Amino acid sequence: MECLPVEVIGNILSRLGAARDVLIASATCRKWREASKNHLHALRFSSNDWPVYHDLTTTKLEIIITQTIFQTNALQCLSIIMDDVDEFSAAPVIAWLMYTRDTLRQLHYNVTTTPNINILEKCSRHKLEVLRLAHNTITGVEPTYQKFPCLRLLALSYVSISALDLSLLLTACPKIEVLTLVSLDVVMSDPQATMELSSNSLKDINVEAISLDKFILEADSLEKLHLKDCTLEVFELVCKGSLKLLRIDDVSVIHLDIGESAENLEVVDVGNFTIMWAKFHHMISKSSKLRRLRLWGVVFDDDDEIVEIETISACFPLLSHLSLSYDLREAALQYGLQGSFQLENIVVLELGWTVITDLFSHWVAGLLERCTILRKLVIYGIVSETKTPEECHALANFSSFMIKLMRKYPDVEVQFIYE
Repeated sequence: MECLPVEVIGNILSRLGAARDVLIASATCRKWREASKNHLHALRFSSNDWPVYHDLTTTKLEIIITQTIFQTNALQCLSIIMDDVDEFSAAPVIAWLMYTRDTLRQLHYNVTTTPNINILEKCSRHKLEVLRLAHNTITGVEPTYQKFPCLRLLALSYVSISALDLSLLLTACPKIEVLTLVSLDVVMSDPQATMELSSNSLKDINVEAISLDKFILEADSLEKLHLKDCTLEVFELVCKGSLKLLRIDDVSVIHLDIGESAENLEVVDVGNFTIMWAKFHHMISKSSKLRRLRLWGVVFDDDDEIVEIETISACFPLLSHLSLSYDLREAALQYGLQGSFQLENIVVLELGWTVITDLFSHWVAGLLERCTILRKLVIYGIVSETKTPEECHALANFSSFMIKLMRKYPDVEVQFIYE
């Protein structure tokens, strides 16, 4: 260890991350103290790393963080995540940011301050590449002054910000590629809650737990779109066909429009979502490169609607992973499995139920017949804690049916997952 260069020791300390571990390790000898001072790149203060943090007063925490940061000269990654701290004083936080901002590449800050400080103002016009901000307020964004020329990832959680300021903030980030918005408190000046965002560089956006009347996203380079736990009247995506992944999970939306963005889709994952199948299918029908399709817990807007597997086979010839779980009706067998089509490239098939019936058994058999190169079948089911004799009988019949059925497919791996 004595032969290690101080730069290597600095890299070792940076991988420890947790401030307490770094302090203990750097006390080993003079060389390690020098490495900690001049070559430490990452430092994390998190209430999850050390239980004693929970017992310290806010003032004591501020002193510890200040002393530790000011003993370094080259911090590139700084994380301050104190879940049990109500708020820090603004003065020490400003000091931390001003001291590190010339070298900082990543900042993860999750504590409120009093009074509120403009973190964007302190960190802009420098080398920041990643900014994760939580439980703060952002106001008065000025893109001509508050520029982030190197920022590639922006994550805002439980942040209060107006729709206009968020739009201006994106304008100030010309190289942004990943945007995550979780439980934003969106301040609206207009009675209609409308958000319009635009970015030429954005490739990946995650939107979670947000309620808006209208959300318009213009992102010509977007490859991944994930909407989760959102309530939206209108969602519109304007994109030049670069979208590869579309994930919708537990979202309420009246009008969903991804325009002409579906051409290069490779993954469509829809869960706990009410859809008009004909309209949704039309939206993704040109996705000839689709490889994974998941429709899980979907509810049809029209009781007579069904998923036509023949149409899926025709539109998505490269599909290799198919996951289906929804309320089955007799029409699913009569019309959904019509024709002599084959699912020629399906390697993994996942099927689920909420209520086990004979219909589900026959549906499984019908799909298996059409998967010519299937390698894995996964059955998901829900079994109530209190089972009636009828439920026990249905589950027993299904188990017997599956044993007989799988004798026909000895090369297919079968897995059962019950909740």
